[in-house]
Amino acid sequence: MSGSSLLPSRLYAFAAMLAITVVTAAAAIVNPYWLIPAAVAAALSLVGIYDSLQTRHSLRRNYPILAHFRAFFELIRPEIRQYLLESDSDAFPFSRAQRSLVYQRAKNVEDKRPFGTELDVYGSGYEWVNHSMRPVKPASSDFRVRIGGKDCKQPYESSVLNISAMSFGALSANAIRALNTGAKLGGFAHDTGEGSISRYHRENGGDLVWELGSGYFGCRTDDGHFDPDKFAAQAASPQVKMVELKLSQGAKPGHGGVLPAAKVTPEIAEARGVPLGVDCVSPARHSAFSTPLEMLHFIARMRELSGGKPAGFKFALGHPWEFFGICKAMLETGILPDFIVVDGGEGGTGAAPLEFTDHIGTPLQEALLLVHNTLVGLNLRDRIRLGASGKVISAFDLARTLAMGADWCNAARGFMFALGCVQSQSCHTDHCPTGVATQDPRRQRALVVPDKSQRVFNFHRNTLHALGELIGAAGLQHPGDLRPQHIVRRISGSEIRQLSDLYKFVKPGELLVNPAAHAVYETYWSQASSRSFDPVVN
Repeated sequence: MSGSSLLPSRLYAFAAMLAITVVTAAAAIVNPYWLIPAAVAAALSLVGIYDSLQTRHSLRRNYPILAHFRAFFELIRPEIRQYLLESDSDAFPFSRAQRSLVYQRAKNVEDKRPFGTELDVYGSGYEWVNHSMRPVKPASSDFRVRIGGKDCKQPYESSVLNISAMSFGALSANAIRALNTGAKLGGFAHDTGEGSISRYHRENGGDLVWELGSGYFGCRTDDGHFDPDKFAAQAASPQVKMVELKLSQGAKPGHGGVLPAAKVTPEIAEARGVPLGVDCVSPARHSAFSTPLEMLHFIARMRELSGGKPAGFKFALGHPWEFFGICKAMLETGILPDFIVVDGGEGGTGAAPLEFTDHIGTPLQEALLLVHNTLVGLNLRDRIRLGASGKVISAFDLARTLAMGADWCNAARGFMFALGCVQSQSCHTDHCPTGVATQDPRRQRALVVPDKSQRVFNFHRNTLHALGELIGAAGLQHPGDLRPQHIVRRISGSEIRQLSDLYKFVKPGELLVNPAAHAVYETYWSQASSRSFDPVVN
């Protein structure tokens, strides 16, 4: 039954228990034998009342009484998890260990574990960091990276871990409030997603990265084109620290989207600048530019209109010649983005067609490596910062991604888990059981902002603390010191390789001299053009 019905199905057990309490209490007046079932029913009814009033557990607020059955199975999970919880990998894209790690850190619960690793250390793909015989203690775990090139007047000191793009509309108002408040508490950035800046992003003043997608939400004309005056007005807010042009996303690169008219609430219409009662369309491609050269001029315009704040773009890597064309445009014009965010094809918290989720877009490691190598080979890497996102959960995920060339990471799932997400995979149905991904006001009341914002802050702080311990064990002071040789991967039962040996890393300026230095560049560099995203036919 829909969450908007008079009595949602999630409340059936609670309502039934109240009814049983009344009936058995009435029967006990006539026959005292009914006193025991009446007392049991009354006790369970009181549990249900308490569940719906308490503020720490989203599931219990939304599913009074029923949620305790889940708690029971959680209690006995060491005995049944192999069969009941972990056997169905399709139902649980993230392992229970990963989700438990986030929950523990979000709740400030000690995350130590006895009896060694549960991972197959002799299995292909196992990775580790070699430690130093002279470990160090970093001065602080508040690791920062400065974003902003020579044309940037307001550079931003970013944390190395920030909240990845998730729009209001996909997430509930309370989820946005809690994320942004957590970002404010921890001094890290909150990417708005392409749904623009809502009133809920502004309430608590956390740092924002304003993502501008193909719908130009928040700065669009009536016919859906870019409006520079509206953009300048929004970007002038001190809360907006960077502006980001979204070319594509890991969840469904090359795929537009439609928010049906029925789901365009007054708050969503206000944030996006779209009319009520009309489908809200995100085209698959931009209308403000059509070539790499035009795209760079557009980014430069975004930087100028924002008052000199860092301006860059986010994309999931597709055809290599398209990115190479952007790089050729950089060399020709001297216009550089302040940053590039590489979104892995395996990432994305939003619902997407199965084929796009599984088979469209380059995975993060390969995409990041190509982008990093290209910028190094063109002597541009030291002037452009690289962000990366795609299933980053733990401190080791951060370390590996930074070692592969990123300057910072964005995470979506980890912060969703911190909000209380149980990965029910009902994000697109408006029936999210924990109030994270729903616009149903009765469901999202389960997400209590003060409690969940603290958990967002805790997850960020504790994960960076773990990162500090990890790099300290490797003898390093800052995650920016991580290099590919610090990460070791098992290739087979009898072979291990450092990432520096497993992948080819281009030398500074090498591509300016010899584009054939790497097979990918030898194949695609000549096909790239600054004047078109289409390949050049040789």
